[in-house]
Amino acid sequence: MHSLLDREKKAPGFGIDLSPGFLPLHAARMFSCVGCFWVLLSSALVAVCSFSFISPAWIVKEHLKNKDSVSFGLLWHCSESIDRMYRCYTFGGLGRFAEIPSSSWQTSAVLCSGGCALLAVGSLLAIVTVFLPTGGCERRVCTLAGYIQMAAVFIMGSGLLVYPFGLNSSLVRSFCGNSDIYYAGDCQIGWGYMLAIVGVMLTLFLPFFAKYAPKEQLSPTPLPTLL
Repeated sequence: MHSLLDREKKAPGFGIDLSPGFLPLHAARMFSCVGCFWVLLSSALVAVCSFSFISPAWIVKEHLKNKDSVSFGLLWHCSESIDRMYRCYTFGGLGRFAEIPSSSWQTSAVLCSGGCALLAVGSLLAIVTVFLPTGGCERRVCTLAGYIQMAAVFIMGSGLLVYPFGLNSSLVRSFCGNSDIYYAGDCQIGWGYMLAIVGVMLTLFLPFFAKYAPKEQLSPTPLPTLL
């Protein structure tokens, strides 16, 4: 009796093997929507961070009483004359980091550039996870990228908090009047600094996305066994 049933189960066309080894590769894993969004957001924020870092418009003074407008960034100082002539130059010349007019701005430049570098590393790891198969290796890479992005948030945030301490430097006061720490005087906060703040605020969400970025294992729909 048992041998008869065994022969019927083994007959061609009457059994379907649903073991994981017989599933196609595309059914064993899938691309996570959260993971794809995490990769795109990470890449976009690297671009935002880099663009704001080189922006010369962190502190801005508009045209007043037939005077030239000026703007300051982490590494640049620009001026625009009334006849629309725009000139920019680095502080102290290219490669002369020590001549940035304030030690606070030097510290901010180091912190912001270091944070951008960490953010770029985290973005690269996020891209790598797209090509990794589902498993422990992918989860470990996502976790590492999340920690790196979290460190980038704290480092860049610290750089943004330190930057306004340089408003009491003699160079800034020569253009912005009676400026002081966290007070810009006749100047105002520029779009470059605001863009950096927005970038850091959005970067704060990246570690949370990294937690849910690993691809999920697909559970195949159970099919009835034909006897």
